[in-house]
Amino acid sequence: MNTNEMSGVITVNTDGQFAYHIYTESSFASLPDAVKELAIENRRVVLVTDSNVEKLYLQEVSDLLRPLCQQLTQFVIPAGEEHKNLDEIRKLYIHLIEQGLDRKDLLVALGGGVVGDMTGFAASTYLRGIRFIQIPTTLLAQVDSSIGGKTGVDFEHYKNMVGAFHQPSLVYLNISALKSLPGRQYASGMAEVLKHGLIRDADYYEWMINHMEEIDERDPEVLLPMVRRSVEIKKEIVERDPKEAGERALLNFGHTAGHAIEKLSGFGLTHGECVALGSIVAAYISWKRGNLDEGTFFEIRDMFVGFYLPISFDSLEIEDILDAGRRDKKRDSGKIRFILLRELGEAYIDDTVTEDEIREALKSIDADLMMKE
Repeated sequence: MNTNEMSGVITVNTDGQFAYHIYTESSFASLPDAVKELAIENRRVVLVTDSNVEKLYLQEVSDLLRPLCQQLTQFVIPAGEEHKNLDEIRKLYIHLIEQGLDRKDLLVALGGGVVGDMTGFAASTYLRGIRFIQIPTTLLAQVDSSIGGKTGVDFEHYKNMVGAFHQPSLVYLNISALKSLPGRQYASGMAEVLKHGLIRDADYYEWMINHMEEIDERDPEVLLPMVRRSVEIKKEIVERDPKEAGERALLNFGHTAGHAIEKLSGFGLTHGECVALGSIVAAYISWKRGNLDEGTFFEIRDMFVGFYLPISFDSLEIEDILDAGRRDKKRDSGKIRFILLRELGEAYIDDTVTEDEIREALKSIDADLMMKE
């Protein structure tokens, strides 16, 4: 990976037309200049965050945005995936109505993926759609959920079952915010970063292996090109397939089994931890089909350990995971849609994976079965 090319503002287009800019910065200092392009001086703004980020960045970001607009109010969601539901969206709608927001006003999502998904969903449905911007503060949100316009909420324990495509008007990434992330949340984001290398850029994946220590230490000189490269990979894919009609499904590598494990864990495992486990399942099937050699599979599996991610699960039944997978929204005409690897850095969509193949792969990372062998 040539990190010397990772500079400047990243532009995202949709259907060949400009959609929004992505700023990758080392502080919030450039946020006002970035937001000025949206011409909000006579507009109302609602800044949405959660109860964790509220303590860290709400005041700073509010102070930067308030002089740019007519009115700024704040809305705080309780932190946690369990609050990513329509009940909380209803409360946000009430706030927007009470503040008199119209279709030219703006929502701002300040926080992780839950805040971004919920704010984007509210923006997509309030008055049939208003503008919103993303200011993601977690690694997972910076490299994944803030980009591409997917919004949504969970419904009855089914992840992101209710949602819409609604592109942000701007994305502003401040990598210094990653310093405040708990270790487990930082590791969760690394699962998506590693995924980008696995599906699209083998050189980038090897670069991460070679810079593991600096990444684990959150060295900003390494984080900035890492985040930028992941953003570039996702940007390239979503530009070509903004509504997941084809190629964008490659970004679901690790998510087929991962979502089922996440649901069954009662969200006791982080999203990234489940993606890591799902990635190992997909890599195992790729190996058994002859796409990867044994050494490459075990390198992929063991690399998650270096970034503090799990490579096995316990207290879950394999048949329950398979049953949850049968209900996943990513199924296509009743078929299980898997993303597999042809080789390191090249993924493809496959709808021929059998339940027996999945079962065998799950058995290979079932800690209870591993102990018995």
